[in-house]
Amino acid sequence: QVQLVESGGGLVQAGGSLRLSCAASLRAFSDYPLGWFRAATGKEREFVASITWKGDNTYYADSVKGRFTISRDNAKKMVYLQMNNLKPEDTAIYYCAASSFSVKPIEYDYWGQGTQVTVSS
Repeated sequence: QVQLVESGGGLVQAGGSLRLSCAASLRAFSDYPLGWFRAATGKEREFVASITWKGDNTYYADSVKGRFTISRDNAKKMVYLQMNNLKPEDTAIYYCAASSFSVKPIEYDYWGQGTQVTVSS
């Protein structure tokens, strides 16, 4: 059974930082490109960042470019999202997902349960 488990969410003041982690039980973890998405209350899930299986290419939503960094450790089967200079509009549930590099949620086969990030002004 494939599992993705996010952690690291919490409450932070604007301008602060958080590092999200996602642990994967995928057998061939290193074969999968991975992504982070988020969903604010009442809004659809939106793309945040993605990374290739090798970690040599990344892609970011314009809204987080320059502030967020996605990375992965294939030996540990982990993917990370370092979030700096957080803004109140970053408040959302953050999800990690596996099997695609796409900005479209439908193209991912596996999802975690999400972790809440709340940024206070």
